[in-house]
Amino acid sequence: MDIRSAQKTAWDNKVTKDFNTTNVPLEFGLLTAEVGEAFTAWRKGLPDFGEELADVFLYVAALAEMNGIDLQEEVERKLTKNRARTYERDSRGVPIRIQDPASE
Repeated sequence: MDIRSAQKTAWDNKVTKDFNTTNVPLEFGLLTAEVGEAFTAWRKGLPDFGEELADVFLYVAALAEMNGIDLQEEVERKLTKNRARTYERDSRGVPIRIQDPASE
C-alpha cells in the first residue's frame, strides 16, 4: 500500500467510526500520546513497538487529511530535498548541513 492509499484508508476508518475529523489540536495531542506509547514500547522492548509506530503514522496521516495535504507528495518532495543536502560532522561528531540546494 502506498502512502496516499493508507492516508485515505485511515481517514475512511475515522469517518466510519465517528472519530475526530475536525479538531486539529486534539489530533496533535493524540499523536503526542501515540509517540509516547511508541517510545515506551521501544524502551521496554515490547512486542507491540511496530504497532505503536503504525499508530503514529495513522495519526500523522489523519492530520494531513484534515489539512488537505497529500502526504505521499510531501514525503516524496522531502526525500528529494534531503538527498540533495550535504553534511559534514563537526568536532563533536554532530552532522552539520553545509549545503542545501533547495534554499540556494
